[in-house]
Order: sequence, then structure tokens, then C-alpha cells
Amino acid sequence: MAGDVAISVEAGIARLVLSNPERRNAISSGMWKSLAAFAVDAAKRSDIRVAILRGEGTLAFSGGADISDFDSARSDASGAQTYDDLVEAACSAIEALAFPTIALVRGACVGAGAALAASCDLRVASDDAFFAIPAARLGLGYDPRGMRRVASAFSGQGVRFLFFTADRMPAARAHELGALEAVAAGDEADAHAERLAQRMADNAPLTLKAAKLAIRAAEGAPQHVLAEARRATGNANASADYREGRLAFAEKRAPRFTGQ
Repeated sequence: MAGDVAISVEAGIARLVLSNPERRNAISSGMWKSLAAFAVDAAKRSDIRVAILRGEGTLAFSGGADISDFDSARSDASGAQTYDDLVEAACSAIEALAFPTIALVRGACVGAGAALAASCDLRVASDDAFFAIPAARLGLGYDPRGMRRVASAFSGQGVRFLFFTADRMPAARAHELGALEAVAAGDEADAHAERLAQRMADNAPLTLKAAKLAIRAAEGAPQHVLAEARRATGNANASADYREGRLAFAEKRAPRFTGQ
């Protein structure tokens, strides 16, 4: 199967790289499965505090789902549903990670690639990046589950533009709509994403987990997420990290959080 997801973890930051450069980092079935598998593995680890997801190189975050899969995996309505389930499993797994996630978008971010970027908590883009969802030019029905997260990221007007016109949305316009945390020139986008990740990695992980769950609940996640948010908030308030945070504040020093 074409493509791969390269994964590395260093100093609390996981870096996931969509690697299928011959197809503009189009996401194959195997890559969708790798993303979901990462989420399963990450739930068992304590050394990851934030993740950055990007495409290999600077030409594309992702050109979307790998269309070479379509004849074998998405050739009819039944196959399309099975494939949509695969994409949804990966996107929802990234969305539900216990730590913050950043999509670093360089170049093209198209179709299912845009849905994957929308699954991340924050998005940073280079000033030459663009978003597009060409489903209307393919005659393809778009999964309502994916529509929910794209609509949440790009606002009502933005998601209508993307789907009804199938045209490109430049990074500057996506930023105006609130879909991007920042837009920067070239490699500065990479540097901004890294600085953002480091700043979050230095914060209390139990607090970040509780905040992420509470935000998801506020945005309409299933009811069980609210219950999880309440438990996570209580765990943070009872943690050694909370005591360390108070002590560090009193001593006027940087806190040393352990996630305990």
C-alpha cells in the first residue's frame, strides 16, 4: 500500500508526518489505519504532551484520500460507506486524543486532508497554503460525521464556500474565518508550530486534558464527554501538579509538571 505515516516522539512532542510525496501526501487506507493506531498507542503513553501533524515537504499537507484506493475500496455505495468509516475512525481518534494537537499546513490541504486538519485542535499554515474540498466535482456524497468537524473549523460561511464551490480557500481567508491560529511565511510557519507545541508541552498535562474534554463537550461532543471532562477536572484539582503549580507561583519559578 502506498504511503506511510512517520511518527517520532521527542521531549514530549509527537510529530506525525503524512508521507506519500508522489501523490501530494494523499492518505491511503493504510495511512488512515496508522493514524488510528497511533491514537490507540498514545492513550497508553505518558511521554506525549502535544502532537504536530503535517505533510512531508512543503508542497502539500495532503491532497486528500488516495484516489488509487477508490476503484478497489470505494467503487460503489457499500464500499464508499466502508471507506468513510475508515476515515471517520482515524479523524475521530485524532480528535479524541487526550493532549492538544496542531496541524501544520504547508501547500495544498484538500478533501479528506482538510477533514484531518480540522480534527486537530489548532491549525497553523504557511501563507501559500490553501484548502479545498472537491466532492462536488467528483459527484461524491460527503460523510455528515466529517462535515461536522469541517463546519466547526471553518464556520458556516466557510464550509458552504468549500463545499458548494469546490474552489480553493487561501490561508489568509481561512485565518479570517477563524480556522487557523496563525499564518506565517514559509518556514516561519514551521517555527511557529514548534514554539506553540513547546509552550503547551511545558504546561500541566492533566489541566490540558481536562480543558480539551470540556471544550469538546461545549462544542457538542457526545454526552459522555462531559462526564469525562468533570472527572478530568477533579483529577487535575487533586493532582501533585496542582500543588507544584501553586508552589512554583509562590516561589516565582517555572513549574515542573509530571502529569501526576
